[in-house]
Amino acid sequence: MSSMWAVPVYAVAIGAPLAVLYFHGSTHWYWHALAILAALAVGLVSPPVQVQGVTFDMICGFVFIFLMVWGIGGIVVFRPHHAKHA
Repeated sequence: MSSMWAVPVYAVAIGAPLAVLYFHGSTHWYWHALAILAALAVGLVSPPVQVQGVTFDMICGFVFIFLMVWGIGGIVVFRPHHAKHA
């Protein structure tokens, strides 16, 4: 796999969760915290020898960045719902 794929893949990994947060807003804070923990799990787990390679690294990098941006973005943008007054 060509290294030229890294830029668009990681650009989509950053842009897609930002677009989701922009158009749909954030969900409950614990989903975003769980996404951060899942991203750390994906990033810290050592892959098996059979699947090591550039393609696997790109997939894991995409998942890590996507989850981390969505998780942090949702917590930073988080606004608690206030009761509406009549």
